[in-house]
Amino acid sequence: MARRSLAEHFAELPDPRMMRTRRHRLDDILMIALCAMICGAKSFEAIEAFAEGRQDWLKGFLKLPNGIPSHDTIYRVFCALDAKVSAACFGRWMNELSETLGFKHIAIDGKSLRGAKGNTFTGCVHLVSAWATEHGLLLGQESVEEKSNEIPAIPVLLKTLHLKGALVTIAAAGCQTEIVETIRDGGGDYLLAVKGNQPTLEAAVEKVFADACATDFEGVSFTQHSTIDDRHGRHEERCITVIENPLGIPADWWNLAAVIQINRERCVNGKNLSTTHYYITSLKGSSKVMAHLIRRHWAIENELHWVLNVSFGEDANRTCDRNASANLGIVRRTAIALLKQDDSKGSKPLKAFRAALNLEYLEMILLGNMVF
Repeated sequence: MARRSLAEHFAELPDPRMMRTRRHRLDDILMIALCAMICGAKSFEAIEAFAEGRQDWLKGFLKLPNGIPSHDTIYRVFCALDAKVSAACFGRWMNELSETLGFKHIAIDGKSLRGAKGNTFTGCVHLVSAWATEHGLLLGQESVEEKSNEIPAIPVLLKTLHLKGALVTIAAAGCQTEIVETIRDGGGDYLLAVKGNQPTLEAAVEKVFADACATDFEGVSFTQHSTIDDRHGRHEERCITVIENPLGIPADWWNLAAVIQINRERCVNGKNLSTTHYYITSLKGSSKVMAHLIRRHWAIENELHWVLNVSFGEDANRTCDRNASANLGIVRRTAIALLKQDDSKGSKPLKAFRAALNLEYLEMILLGNMVF
């Protein structure tokens, strides 16, 4: 089946407005917002200013039956558009793109929009994202419900993804049997951090390693890998041990293939710190492979969340409406993913600046990723 453009996906979105108020096409408004965000726009006013400045160029792609919508119109549309529906639209398009790129390592993590207050566990609008770490693609997003937290949102997000053949990594909050079942039902593998929120599981994993050490790993199927890192004024040594087919793990952790222990010795400014971390996984792989996957999980922090705050000013945005905040978050994350697909030199803010100045470069970003 041929992959469809994002514009084709947008054309299928249900318009939440009354017919008599639809002076501007919904797909035009969303495309304007995405193009503006790629060029570094951080507010609805900036989206309108971009569109006014590039109106002639936009007419080459969009219908624009009544010219450029005002920032108030764009804001009202973002308030009215169900964020879950728009997230599903973006997610389907990104998943189609990722299907053509092969193996997917999907990192799941949440981020609060500090400027948008909400009645969630963080006191802010909180978005849980799925990030394809190898390709820098946003595969999906789910907004945490009022009076709730990330745990119920993660299975909902997972069910929107194409998980077959993928590996899903999640921090300790996502170490839940329902989440494991959802991943395995979708044909994917899991790699989850284990901490005190699952005390029975944590104790069982610790016992596996304690028993193996007591017998010097005799009769135990395991691999080990060590690294030394001297960067940014710190010295860090890591040793990762993977034990396959462990005994004594509670049966409700479906298809568990291995348990993992990571010991870290770190020296920063003359102070030593030792930590031990545990993981469970359904994936069979060497300790070197597991070490890489665990470290790459944090690409969602470094390549998405950090960029959202520093380059796109997400935490400084004061959009209060819950739907509008979530919809803006979707567009921001998609803009970052599109900029990341360009492998030329330069940071994402530099690429955004280049796109704002150079229409040929902006068109390359859009058309090369089948936006239109």
